[in-house]
Amino acid sequence: MNQYEMIVILKPNLEDDVKSTVLQRMYDTINENGTLGEVDDWGIKKLAYEIDKFSEGNYVLINFEADPSLIKELERRAQIADPIIKYLVVNKES
Repeated sequence: MNQYEMIVILKPNLEDDVKSTVLQRMYDTINENGTLGEVDDWGIKKLAYEIDKFSEGNYVLINFEADPSLIKELERRAQIADPIIKYLVVNKES
C-alpha cells in the first residue's frame, strides 16, 4: 500500500451537512480498500484563479494509505461530485 494525500476544494457556499456528506463519501471510498489517515480542514481560502465563477474555495487535505487501484475510483467520484470544484491526489512516496 502506498501513502497518498488528496486536496479537495469544495464550493465555499456549501452548508455544513452537504460538505460532511460529500467528504464522508470520499472517506468511505478510501476505507473500502485502504486506510484513512489525518484529515485537515483548512477552511475557506482565496483561489489562485477563478474556477466555475468561484474566487474562493473550502480546502480539505486528506491523508490516506491505499492500493494504486483505488486512486482511479477516488478521482472518478471526485469528478462527478458537484460540490467539488477541484481536487488533486499525490503519491507521497514519489
